[in-house]
Amino acid sequence: MTKNIYICRLKMSVGMKALKEFTIPFVGLKEGEHNFEFEIDNTFFRNFEFEEFNESCVKASLKLLKKSTLLELYFNADGLVNINCDLTNEPYNQSINDDFKLVVKFGAEYNDDNEEILILPHGEYELNVAQYIYELIILAVPAKRVHPGVEDGTLKSDVLSKLEELSPNGDNTEKSSEDIDPRWNNLKKLLTDK
Repeated sequence: MTKNIYICRLKMSVGMKALKEFTIPFVGLKEGEHNFEFEIDNTFFRNFEFEEFNESCVKASLKLLKKSTLLELYFNADGLVNINCDLTNEPYNQSINDDFKLVVKFGAEYNDDNEEILILPHGEYELNVAQYIYELIILAVPAKRVHPGVEDGTLKSDVLSKLEELSPNGDNTEKSSEDIDPRWNNLKKLLTDK
């Protein structure tokens, strides 16, 4: 099996034209393993009108196994994206490391109904992988983004202090019996007078 290594550096310009760097002309490749690498930054995400990352530095690699009747694509994304915490809005670096496998078969018409199998029409000679890399990175970010400093208690911020103050376990929740509306006492009696 011949191993060819291709390094595609991301040289983005404004617009979708830049995504041509992610087009792989598989017809000209020999059967066997072929490797591609892409350096992803925020310019890549702007092509998808996605601006939730403050910064990004992700290395996306693709191993393509070309066989006589199909293609196997193994995607990997590894790096960092700088995002804001959902609780404090403080920016932090979130590590990204995820994998995805795609099988490309050939048939009468294009079909991408199955997320793990792509059917390309006979006669196709290239495949743009930008959408798959985009989805791989986006889905690798946790749904709930929490600053590591919140989890270990080392983050000090005004927002976090205010959240702790207003939480049910905070100090301001202790009210004296004088602060409670007397009508609630009458309702409590109804529960205890059964």
